[in-house]
Amino acid sequence: MPKTYLIVGGTSGIGAALLGKLLERGHHVIQLSRHPEAAPDHPGVTSLHWDVRTTDFPADALPATLDGLVYCPGTIRLRPFERLAEKEWTEDLEINLLGAVRAIQGAMKALKAAESAGIVLFSTVAVGTGLPFHASIASAKGAVEGLTRSLAAELAPRIRVNAVAPTLTATPLAERLLGNDSKRTAAAERHPLRTIGEPEDVAGAALWLLEDARMTTGQVIRVDAGLATLRTS
Repeated sequence: MPKTYLIVGGTSGIGAALLGKLLERGHHVIQLSRHPEAAPDHPGVTSLHWDVRTTDFPADALPATLDGLVYCPGTIRLRPFERLAEKEWTEDLEINLLGAVRAIQGAMKALKAAESAGIVLFSTVAVGTGLPFHASIASAKGAVEGLTRSLAAELAPRIRVNAVAPTLTATPLAERLLGNDSKRTAAAERHPLRTIGEPEDVAGAALWLLEDARMTTGQVIRVDAGLATLRTS
Protein backbone atom coordinates (compact mmCIF):
# COMPACT_ATOMS: atom_id res chain seq x y z
CA MET A 1 0.00 0.00 0.00
CA PRO A 2 1.52 3.37 -0.98
CA LYS A 3 2.62 5.56 1.91
CA THR A 4 3.76 9.15 2.29
CA TYR A 5 7.24 9.94 3.57
CA LEU A 6 9.09 13.16 4.29
CA ILE A 7 12.79 13.35 3.43
CA VAL A 8 14.80 16.36 4.50
CA GLY A 9 17.80 16.60 2.19
CA GLY A 10 16.61 14.33 -0.60
CA THR A 11 18.40 15.91 -3.55
CA SER A 12 21.87 14.40 -3.17
CA GLY A 13 23.84 11.60 -1.58
CA ILE A 14 22.07 9.21 0.77
CA GLY A 15 18.84 11.21 0.75
CA ALA A 16 18.59 11.06 -3.04
CA ALA A 17 19.30 7.32 -3.02
CA LEU A 18 16.57 6.74 -0.44
CA LEU A 19 14.12 8.92 -2.36
CA GLY A 20 14.69 6.75 -5.44
CA LYS A 21 14.12 3.55 -3.49
CA LEU A 22 10.85 4.85 -2.07
CA LEU A 23 9.62 5.90 -5.51
CA GLU A 24 10.45 2.44 -6.87
CA ARG A 25 8.08 1.03 -4.25
CA GLY A 26 5.27 3.33 -5.29
CA HIS A 27 5.36 5.67 -2.31
CA HIS A 28 4.87 9.44 -2.35
CA VAL A 29 7.80 11.50 -1.09
CA ILE A 30 7.82 15.08 0.14
CA GLN A 31 11.35 16.41 -0.22
CA LEU A 32 12.66 19.47 1.62
CA SER A 33 16.00 21.08 0.78
CA ARG A 34 17.70 24.34 -0.11
CA HIS A 35 17.60 23.34 -3.78
CA PRO A 36 14.16 21.81 -4.39
CA GLU A 37 14.63 22.11 -8.16
CA ALA A 38 17.28 19.37 -7.95
CA ALA A 39 14.70 16.73 -6.99
CA PRO A 40 13.62 14.30 -9.72
CA ASP A 41 10.72 15.35 -11.93
CA HIS A 42 8.42 12.55 -10.86
CA PRO A 43 4.69 12.54 -10.07
CA GLY A 44 5.44 10.88 -6.74
CA VAL A 45 7.65 13.74 -5.54
CA THR A 46 6.64 17.03 -3.98
CA SER A 47 9.78 19.15 -3.59
CA LEU A 48 9.79 22.22 -1.34
CA HIS A 49 12.34 24.72 -0.12
CA TRP A 50 13.63 24.66 3.45
CA ASP A 51 16.97 25.65 4.94
CA VAL A 52 17.44 23.56 8.09
CA ARG A 53 19.27 26.44 9.79
CA THR A 54 16.06 28.47 9.89
CA THR A 55 12.96 28.07 12.01
CA ASP A 56 10.41 28.53 9.21
CA PHE A 57 9.65 24.83 8.76
CA PRO A 58 6.87 24.51 6.12
CA ALA A 59 4.46 22.56 8.31
CA ASP A 60 1.43 24.01 6.52
CA ALA A 61 2.59 22.42 3.25
CA LEU A 62 2.60 18.90 4.69
CA PRO A 63 -0.26 16.44 4.27
CA ALA A 64 -2.44 15.56 7.22
CA THR A 65 -0.67 12.22 7.64
CA LEU A 66 2.97 11.19 7.29
CA ASP A 67 4.12 7.59 7.57
CA GLY A 68 7.73 8.51 8.18
CA LEU A 69 10.42 11.17 8.31
CA VAL A 70 14.09 10.88 7.39
CA TYR A 71 16.51 13.68 8.23
CA CYS A 72 19.61 13.49 6.02
CA PRO A 73 21.57 16.79 6.25
CA GLY A 74 25.00 16.53 7.82
CA THR A 75 28.52 17.90 7.93
CA ILE A 76 32.04 16.50 7.68
CA ARG A 77 34.37 18.83 9.54
CA LEU A 78 37.71 17.13 10.22
CA ARG A 79 40.05 19.47 12.05
CA PRO A 80 42.38 19.41 15.07
CA PHE A 81 40.54 20.28 18.26
CA GLU A 82 42.68 23.37 18.91
CA ARG A 83 41.72 24.83 15.54
CA LEU A 84 37.96 24.46 15.88
CA ALA A 85 36.29 27.83 16.32
CA GLU A 86 33.12 28.14 18.39
CA LYS A 87 31.12 29.10 15.30
CA GLU A 88 32.13 25.78 13.71
CA TRP A 89 30.91 23.79 16.71
CA THR A 90 27.69 25.79 16.54
CA GLU A 91 27.23 25.13 12.83
CA ASP A 92 27.73 21.38 13.26
CA LEU A 93 25.14 21.31 16.04
CA GLU A 94 22.78 23.51 14.03
CA ILE A 95 22.79 21.31 10.94
CA ASN A 96 23.05 17.86 12.51
CA LEU A 97 20.96 18.21 15.67
CA LEU A 98 18.81 21.34 15.74
CA GLY A 99 17.68 20.94 12.13
CA ALA A 100 16.47 17.45 13.00
CA VAL A 101 14.66 18.79 16.06
CA ARG A 102 12.92 21.45 13.95
CA ALA A 103 11.88 18.93 11.32
CA ILE A 104 10.50 16.45 13.84
CA GLN A 105 8.63 19.10 15.80
CA GLY A 106 7.22 20.57 12.59
CA ALA A 107 6.06 17.20 11.29
CA MET A 108 4.91 15.73 14.60
CA LYS A 109 1.20 16.34 14.10
CA ALA A 110 1.23 14.53 10.75
CA LEU A 111 3.37 11.68 12.12
CA LYS A 112 1.02 11.18 15.06
CA ALA A 113 -1.92 11.00 12.65
CA ALA A 114 -0.51 7.82 11.09
CA GLU A 115 -1.44 4.41 12.43
CA SER A 116 2.27 3.67 12.76
CA ALA A 117 5.15 5.91 11.73
CA GLY A 118 8.93 5.83 11.68
CA ILE A 119 11.65 8.45 12.10
CA VAL A 120 15.18 7.84 10.85
CA LEU A 121 18.11 10.07 11.78
CA PHE A 122 21.79 9.83 10.86
CA SER A 123 24.77 9.48 13.17
CA THR A 124 28.34 8.49 12.31
CA VAL A 125 30.76 5.68 13.08
CA ALA A 126 32.89 8.32 14.83
CA VAL A 127 30.49 8.44 17.80
CA GLY A 128 31.15 4.84 18.83
CA THR A 129 34.77 4.72 17.65
CA GLY A 130 37.16 7.46 18.74
CA LEU A 131 38.75 8.98 15.65
CA PRO A 132 41.19 11.90 15.57
CA PHE A 133 40.01 15.26 14.22
CA HIS A 134 36.33 14.26 14.60
CA ALA A 135 35.60 16.10 17.86
CA SER A 136 32.96 18.47 16.51
CA ILE A 137 31.04 16.10 14.25
CA ALA A 138 31.24 13.24 16.77
CA SER A 139 29.83 15.52 19.47
CA ALA A 140 26.97 16.69 17.25
CA LYS A 141 26.11 13.19 16.09
CA GLY A 142 26.42 11.87 19.66
CA ALA A 143 23.65 14.31 20.51
CA VAL A 144 21.64 12.87 17.62
CA GLU A 145 22.00 9.38 19.11
CA GLY A 146 20.80 10.69 22.47
CA LEU A 147 17.83 12.31 20.76
CA THR A 148 17.08 9.05 18.96
CA ARG A 149 16.82 7.03 22.17
CA SER A 150 14.94 9.69 24.13
CA LEU A 151 12.34 10.19 21.40
CA ALA A 152 11.98 6.45 20.88
CA ALA A 153 10.96 6.11 24.52
CA GLU A 154 8.73 9.17 24.46
CA LEU A 155 6.90 8.40 21.21
CA ALA A 156 6.37 4.65 21.62
CA PRO A 157 4.29 2.74 20.72
CA ARG A 158 2.96 4.69 17.72
CA ILE A 159 6.19 6.17 16.36
CA ARG A 160 9.48 4.28 16.05
CA VAL A 161 12.72 6.29 16.13
CA ASN A 162 16.06 4.91 14.96
CA ALA A 163 19.36 6.12 13.55
CA VAL A 164 21.86 4.90 10.99
CA ALA A 165 25.58 5.33 11.72
CA PRO A 166 27.54 5.04 8.48
CA THR A 167 31.24 5.19 7.88
CA LEU A 168 32.71 7.44 5.20
CA THR A 169 30.38 7.13 2.22
CA ALA A 170 30.87 8.21 -1.39
CA THR A 171 28.58 11.24 -1.34
CA PRO A 172 29.17 14.79 -2.61
CA LEU A 173 29.84 15.80 1.01
CA ALA A 174 32.80 13.39 1.14
CA GLU A 175 34.22 14.24 -2.27
CA ARG A 176 37.34 15.95 -0.95
CA LEU A 177 38.15 12.85 1.13
CA LEU A 178 37.54 10.38 -1.71
CA GLY A 179 38.41 12.53 -4.70
CA ASN A 180 40.90 10.17 -6.37
CA ASP A 181 41.79 6.49 -6.53
CA SER A 182 44.58 6.68 -3.98
CA LYS A 183 42.30 8.33 -1.41
CA ARG A 184 39.55 5.78 -2.03
CA THR A 185 41.99 2.89 -1.71
CA ALA A 186 43.47 4.25 1.52
CA ALA A 187 40.01 4.78 3.00
CA ALA A 188 38.85 1.31 1.99
CA GLU A 189 41.91 -0.31 3.57
CA ARG A 190 40.94 1.07 6.97
CA HIS A 191 37.80 -1.08 6.96
CA PRO A 192 37.61 -4.84 7.57
CA LEU A 193 35.53 -5.28 4.41
CA ARG A 194 38.09 -3.25 2.41
CA THR A 195 35.40 -1.21 0.69
CA ILE A 196 33.87 2.24 0.56
CA GLY A 197 30.15 2.57 1.14
CA GLU A 198 27.89 3.92 -1.57
CA PRO A 199 24.78 6.02 -0.88
CA GLU A 200 22.59 3.05 -1.83
CA ASP A 201 24.17 0.94 0.92
CA VAL A 202 23.20 3.40 3.63
CA ALA A 203 19.84 4.17 2.05
CA GLY A 204 19.03 0.46 2.19
CA ALA A 205 19.35 0.48 5.97
CA ALA A 206 17.16 3.58 6.23
CA LEU A 207 14.57 1.97 3.96
CA TRP A 208 14.46 -1.13 6.16
CA LEU A 209 13.97 1.01 9.27
CA LEU A 210 11.12 2.87 7.59
CA GLU A 211 9.26 -0.03 6.01
CA ASP A 212 10.06 -3.33 7.67
CA ALA A 213 11.56 -2.81 11.12
CA ARG A 214 8.30 -3.25 13.01
CA MET A 215 10.09 -4.46 16.16
CA THR A 216 12.98 -1.99 16.10
CA THR A 217 13.10 1.34 17.91
CA GLY A 218 15.71 3.30 19.84
CA GLN A 219 18.50 1.63 17.89
CA VAL A 220 21.59 2.86 16.05
CA ILE A 221 22.27 0.66 13.02
CA ARG A 222 25.90 0.64 11.90
CA VAL A 223 26.64 0.59 8.17
CA ASP A 224 30.40 0.85 8.50
CA ALA A 225 32.08 -2.13 6.78
CA GLY A 226 32.99 -3.45 10.23
CA LEU A 227 35.03 -0.41 11.30
CA ALA A 228 33.41 0.11 14.70
CA THR A 229 33.57 -3.45 15.98
CA LEU A 230 36.13 -5.54 14.09
CA ARG A 231 39.91 -5.73 13.98
CA THR A 232 41.31 -7.98 11.25
CA SER A 233 44.99 -7.11 11.52
